[in-house]
Amino acid sequence: MNFNGWIQIGLFSLLVIGLTRPLGGFLVAVMEGRRTWLHPVLRPVERGIYAVAGIDETREQGWAGYAVSMLVFKVACFLAVYGLLRGQALLPLNPDAQAPVGPDLAFNTAISFLTNTNWQSYGGESTMSYFSQMTALTVQNFVSAAAGIAMAVAFVRGFARRSAASIGNWWVDLTRLVLYVLLPASIVIALVFVWQGVPQTFAGALDVTTLEGAKQTISLGPVASQEAIKMLGTNGGGFFNANSAHPFENPTALSNLIQMLSIFSIGAALTNLFGRMVGNERQGWAVFAAMGVMFLVGVAALYGVESQANPVLTAVGMDGSMGNMEGKELRFGIAGSALFATVTTDASCGAVNGMHESFLPLGGLVPLVNMMLGEIIYGGVGSGLYGFLLFAVVAVFVAGLMVGRTPEYLGKKIEAREVKMTMLAILCLPASILGFTALAVVLPGPVAALSAAGPHGFSEALYAYTSATANNGSAFAGISANAPFWNTTLALAMMIGRFLFVIPALAVAGSMAAKTAVPASAGTFPTDGPLFVGLVVGVIAIVGGLTFFPALALGPLAAHFAMTSSTLF
Repeated sequence: MNFNGWIQIGLFSLLVIGLTRPLGGFLVAVMEGRRTWLHPVLRPVERGIYAVAGIDETREQGWAGYAVSMLVFKVACFLAVYGLLRGQALLPLNPDAQAPVGPDLAFNTAISFLTNTNWQSYGGESTMSYFSQMTALTVQNFVSAAAGIAMAVAFVRGFARRSAASIGNWWVDLTRLVLYVLLPASIVIALVFVWQGVPQTFAGALDVTTLEGAKQTISLGPVASQEAIKMLGTNGGGFFNANSAHPFENPTALSNLIQMLSIFSIGAALTNLFGRMVGNERQGWAVFAAMGVMFLVGVAALYGVESQANPVLTAVGMDGSMGNMEGKELRFGIAGSALFATVTTDASCGAVNGMHESFLPLGGLVPLVNMMLGEIIYGGVGSGLYGFLLFAVVAVFVAGLMVGRTPEYLGKKIEAREVKMTMLAILCLPASILGFTALAVVLPGPVAALSAAGPHGFSEALYAYTSATANNGSAFAGISANAPFWNTTLALAMMIGRFLFVIPALAVAGSMAAKTAVPASAGTFPTDGPLFVGLVVGVIAIVGGLTFFPALALGPLAAHFAMTSSTLF
């Protein structure tokens, strides 16, 4: 570790803090239908969309209606993406003549992009046509991100409203988020990426002669437009197989910084939206602080581990003074790679600028833990906030048990129904992660897809299902997951992580919206100060530790001890 690395981490953190409040205020204005500086241009477009689609923007839905609308929309998205991928060879803008995508891969990819996971069991430049990249994948990057934010806002309305029967209108929320937030910001970011050297062209691949005289094919395409929303929407699906480690996706240190800020900006701003909508910005800053503590612990741990040399390599005489540079880009270095890996797994992004497979075992542990906690540290757009608030419900429930008082959060009584729905959402994640991992490592077919035996091979499978269930999409890239078993089970894990998590969360929101506020008293547990921050961080750490420690002991922890004892892993 060095001073330059800490300056990078500190500068990034300050920029996130600086963006949080203004962007949070803009999001509140958009979601409440108030006039913004974009309204003179976009409000007529918004009204036109409602007129064509037959949407009454003044009519709201209860939590069940909101959830059903979301599910209907997702089914339509799945059918559209699956059909486009299966028929891409017959569609235009396919200069390199990519073949139709196979049924199990098309199923996996369609589920992946509609759940905001963007797990990719394929190389984008060699498998997908330009038409598929733009109409099937980039479109889903927009609407899946908007869906996550919409569900977070609906969840917040449940805490903010009193004696209400509704939590918003799904179709209105979705439209406003795409039109006023994601689309304008993505256009600006895409133009900046073009300026930095990211391609945006319909030209086919180029065949060139290298300096050594060899022949090389350089893939091109409409990259910048997908790259912008890939980051802003915490999607993570790369145009190229190497993702943000590819120089055409992430060419400079500035583009690297912009990508990381894009990943965190909306998730951080939603904490401010939460505070504003419940009428107390301190509540939002308390959530921001709890997330910030966990983020800093993660990035410091990962930076510290990867700054150390690999003892297996130093034992055979290799110079370890630069730390563990395996799998990392020299233009980003260890600090930039560690920060990016932490950010992308804190959020449900999955973009990578280095190979997590090549991290030291304890380095790979950090992204795993980030995802196992549900990516609640600023998190995916929307999913991070409602995931964190479910843990906040558990925390105030624990506090209530300790003092013998009915738990309250933001003036609402937390009762049996809310606790049951909260635990149903939280427990579905480990059930999927651990269940599918156990299945994959005992069946001979799936085991053959792992590139290593022993604890590192186990870590590959554990990481895959953790990433899928957490709707992240990154991978220990040594795994060969493009096979029917992996494509199918990973798709099921993605659906569990998205829908079995959010539907109970929406049920909690509906229940809370119907409650009246209870006046604060001397016995009310304050949820806007350091004590609450410490309690909720502790609850998250304990729940995660008790649930996943045995699996981590079999994977990265065992690999670490094998490495330090010079045993192959």
